[in-house]
Amino acid sequence: MSEKNEVIKKVGKYRWVIAALLLFATTINYMDRQVISYLKEFFCSPVTSGGFGWTNSDFAFVTAFFTGFYAGMTIIAGWLIDKIGTKVGLALSLIIWSVFGILNALAGSVIAVHVAIRSLFGVGEAGNFPASIKTVAEWFPKRERALATGIFNSGSNLGAMIAALFVPWCMVIFGDQLGWKMAFVITGSLGFLWLIFWFWLYEPPSKQKRLSKEEYDYIHIDEEVNVVGTKEEEEEKAKVPWLKLLSYRQTWAVFFGKFMTDGIWWFYLFWLPDYLHKQFGMTKAEVMWPTFIVYGVAIFGSVFGGSISLLLMKKGMPVYKARMTTMLLIALFPLTVLSTQYFGDVAHFGTYASTLAVAVICIGAAAHQAWSANMFTTVSDMFPKKAIGSVTGIGAMAGGIGGVLVQLLVGHLTDLYVATPKVAYGIMFMVCSFTYITTWCIMKLLVPSHKPITDL
Repeated sequence: MSEKNEVIKKVGKYRWVIAALLLFATTINYMDRQVISYLKEFFCSPVTSGGFGWTNSDFAFVTAFFTGFYAGMTIIAGWLIDKIGTKVGLALSLIIWSVFGILNALAGSVIAVHVAIRSLFGVGEAGNFPASIKTVAEWFPKRERALATGIFNSGSNLGAMIAALFVPWCMVIFGDQLGWKMAFVITGSLGFLWLIFWFWLYEPPSKQKRLSKEEYDYIHIDEEVNVVGTKEEEEEKAKVPWLKLLSYRQTWAVFFGKFMTDGIWWFYLFWLPDYLHKQFGMTKAEVMWPTFIVYGVAIFGSVFGGSISLLLMKKGMPVYKARMTTMLLIALFPLTVLSTQYFGDVAHFGTYASTLAVAVICIGAAAHQAWSANMFTTVSDMFPKKAIGSVTGIGAMAGGIGGVLVQLLVGHLTDLYVATPKVAYGIMFMVCSFTYITTWCIMKLLVPSHKPITDL
């Protein structure tokens, strides 16, 4: 133990530069995907008012296709990143999603064109999380992975926060007809600026000249066998059969962990502005700050959620037990979301209703991000590095499938209860409340105790 402490004192902090790069990539990723949620009111307004005349289901159809392609490509993206490495893989992913994000400005009002472009946009976005999770596994020891994941994962909130302020601003400054196009063009262009820093600052640990030997050793401190140089790279690129991965209960735990819960976050991302508009009659400008606050508070969940398991591990709790204990505690908080529509009742709470409802949603959003930070890290806890990209891809694919189903469900409910949207959103908040505790039970049944996979 004293030897580990001695190493910790001498190590540098370059790995946190890598975490910062991943944070900004994820921020851009979510900012670009979040743009469309603030355009729903315009897209769904009547043609006679200058809008596209879409229904709620039309909008859900577009977001569901994006989510579906995102889901389908994540497993391929994870496999590809395992093969070509994180440096090229993440850069390629960002270029694709940035190009199609910009092209979305040329889609016009035709739903089929939006579907095609958003689908290809989803193909590019699919690579961000598999590449980021693999990068964290390469650059951080197990004790720091949940925290590092929480830091880069908070970019999903930062991106949503920026979009919450920027997109309505675009619509107000440029007007509806030009503003929606400018929102896509400007946000899509930012990714190319990030690429400059990525190629300048990033190399794998074994090739990074800015990395000290002490920090390199600290990164690998938890490994039973420390491999370096070409041997490490060959092991990382070794082929992992997908069918073999599906034979492990751990893979299915990741699958259901993502399938059950990711759709909840998609709901908060794509439908929260619509909820605030229909529940409280908020305008484009009025929606800005409540959504900004929800995604901002969620950042604390992302970072704090990762630090809980780190604290438990420092106190001597085994990695898997610390992770599952943390996730159980987190799973209890979304139960508060059941009260959203109660506190959102203007007849009872008057002008405070929107503030109270947003406060409850903040708890749910923060809990999701705390859950997500630990969910991602369970992959690197259970699988060897060479399989992390593929397993993360499987998990993200499952999350995307769940996201498609949630998008279609919300679209159907909001059209079914078009005259009473409070009922539609009340049903959705019930789903959000019970999902996490149910998911935790399924994961615990699949993997009652931790056993590292060593035969891949």
